[in-house]
Amino acid sequence: MLALSRKKNEALVIDNNIEVTVLEIKGDQVKIGISAPKEIPIYRKEVYLQIQEANKASMNNEGLEALKKLF
Repeated sequence: MLALSRKKNEALVIDNNIEVTVLEIKGDQVKIGISAPKEIPIYRKEVYLQIQEANKASMNNEGLEALKKLF
C-alpha cells in the first residue's frame, strides 16, 4: 500500500486517467472526489464486498441448479 499525505484541493493521479482529489477535511473525516472514465466502476468498499457476496451466492445457487439439470 502506498500512503501519501495530501492537503485540501491537492490530488493524485492513478494510471494516467483516474484523479483523486481531497475536497474537504473536517475532524476525522475526509471528503474525496474521484474523476475516472465511465467504464471504470467505483464503489465504497462495503458496497463492493456486498456485491461480491451476492455474486458468490448467486453462482452457488445457479451452479447447483445447472448440475441438477445435467443429471
